[in-house]
Amino acid sequence: MSISKTEPSVDPVAGVVQEKQERKESRRGAGEHKGERKEEKLPLLALLALATAVFITSLTETLPAGVLPAMSGDLGVSESAAGQTVTIYAIGTALTAIPLTAATAGWRRKGLLLTAMGAFAVANTVTAVSTNYPLTMVARFVAGVAAGLAWALLAGYARRMAPVPLQGKAIAIVMTGIPVALSLGVPAGTFLGKALSWQVAFLVMTGLTLVVIAWIVAMVPDYPGQKRGEREPILGALKVPGVAPVLFVVTVFVLAHTILYTYIATFLDRLDMGGSTDLVLLVFGVASLLSIWIVGAQIHRRLRSLTVLSTLLVAAAAAILAVLSDSPALVYVAAALWGLGWGGAPTLLQTAVGDAGGEQADAAQAMLVTLWNVAMAGGGVVGGVLLGLWGTSSFPWSVLVLLVPVLAVVLAARAHGFPAKRASANS
Repeated sequence: MSISKTEPSVDPVAGVVQEKQERKESRRGAGEHKGERKEEKLPLLALLALATAVFITSLTETLPAGVLPAMSGDLGVSESAAGQTVTIYAIGTALTAIPLTAATAGWRRKGLLLTAMGAFAVANTVTAVSTNYPLTMVARFVAGVAAGLAWALLAGYARRMAPVPLQGKAIAIVMTGIPVALSLGVPAGTFLGKALSWQVAFLVMTGLTLVVIAWIVAMVPDYPGQKRGEREPILGALKVPGVAPVLFVVTVFVLAHTILYTYIATFLDRLDMGGSTDLVLLVFGVASLLSIWIVGAQIHRRLRSLTVLSTLLVAAAAAILAVLSDSPALVYVAAALWGLGWGGAPTLLQTAVGDAGGEQADAAQAMLVTLWNVAMAGGGVVGGVLLGLWGTSSFPWSVLVLLVPVLAVVLAARAHGFPAKRASANS
């Protein structure tokens, strides 16, 4: 009978050799496992192309606000009428995101994304060269339609390009286009509009869009759409557990944010800080970028706690503005807290609805886009009503009131929507 090498009490030397061999194999296995983890990389260049696409959609929507006086003069309409170029964009997005997503569910994803970006190039070019107000409004509506299509597509695209543990980070990278557009793009576009002309600002947007189209063609992978037998009615996503709570939070949270953001210049003007609006928004924008970085690093394991923290930070900012806004220093503190709370919110909410939607993620994203834009339009309307009835002091109080049900739903949706542990998270 041979002596077993795994019995060190019988043969100590053989046991030591066997133990060393096992340790070596263990280290090799660990190295291989580590090598496998190293392979879980993000396609950074492709994600940055999508982030630039997000930047274009956000800046196309908000750029008229920075060049409104010159734009209204050249189109021969009042500033109020010129301001409706922003409203018509949001209407285009809200009306078409769901039906277009359903109609194009079978399209290959890359071709669909390129179609949306091509529509942006056309719409911004027409806006730049048009001297006719109705034609400009048509172009802005087309841009809004393209935005609805792109927004319903981009977050899901980012998820598909990333390994499961890195999906949240991938969406966070793509969503950086929003705060960059708001904190840097709008001021840059405004400066360009004043230095040259607002038409040049829109033509620069066209040029950037063409660059992004080439970038997408070269770097972004293609994916198939849904097969006909796999498609379900888009509103069927509401039946999926967790989708409805996330969409409620999206609607009310965005409404609260937009009421204050839309009228921030008016609010600051009543505090005798009207000349500091750009600095306040810069603080907000920088804090938003920091928020996106934090969310991208932590979202995979802490989506629920980050959403709760996001809500509380925006509430804290609103509370400061409600009771301590007579101090300019505290207004800047509030702007920083607001940015920290809001900056990562699009990433958190798009990830939450994507997780909850599962196979219906694209449909859920389309509903998110629609409700997001409805809430943005509603924020402008509600803010205007509040301004007329109770003045600017009502803005932060309205934010606080609206954030109460937001926090309640996030806390209640522990099993689905905002689970304590994401189903895709690795232990």
